[in-house]
Amino acid sequence: MKNDKAVVVFSGGQDSTTCLFWAMKQFKEVVAVTFNYNQRHSAEIEVASSIAKELGIQHHLLDMSLLNQLAPNALTRADIEIEQKDGELPSTFVPGRNLLFLSFATILANQIGAKHIVTGVCETDFSGYPDCRDAFVKSCNVTLNLALDKPFVIHTPLMWINKAETWKLADDLGVLNFVREKTLTCYNGIIADGCGECPACELRQKGLNEYLHEKGVK
Repeated sequence: MKNDKAVVVFSGGQDSTTCLFWAMKQFKEVVAVTFNYNQRHSAEIEVASSIAKELGIQHHLLDMSLLNQLAPNALTRADIEIEQKDGELPSTFVPGRNLLFLSFATILANQIGAKHIVTGVCETDFSGYPDCRDAFVKSCNVTLNLALDKPFVIHTPLMWINKAETWKLADDLGVLNFVREKTLTCYNGIIADGCGECPACELRQKGLNEYLHEKGVK
């Protein structure tokens, strides 16, 4: 893989930024792709662009506004509350998002001569999103290879690790402070440690606390 090119699905959040650094260690050339689907806050795109620029990574921003039109939810509508009711998916679930993201990332990879696609989806610490499951990614990989008649490989470095282990991976890559200070996970658009109240911030902070405790850092 050291001589190969990879496309990283990149939102500027903790997971995708960790995956970006992981890919930079694994591949000769890395390209990032961010999708603009008129998400709840434009800060996500600004953060992704800023990180890519700082790291000297070629960055593609693709218009996916159709997804906003088709999938009203808490991440595409400011007037929909972020919540999860018993027996239901969280209101932050964007139907078809990862299906579209992986499809278009692979089309981009085909265009620029990349064989590998990297995404930060995770089945261990996910919110019940069906398109974060390993079975979905493997199925999508097979379908895309058949559709384009090429042997693309979708990598999911975080698939079987929890948030604490994701922080450990960032630390092992030497970028824990970078990820902590410069990424945007918060549903309310606040960089770094975020608002501390939304589900994304709570999961991120819980994982960080667990990792720092295991490491013996107070």
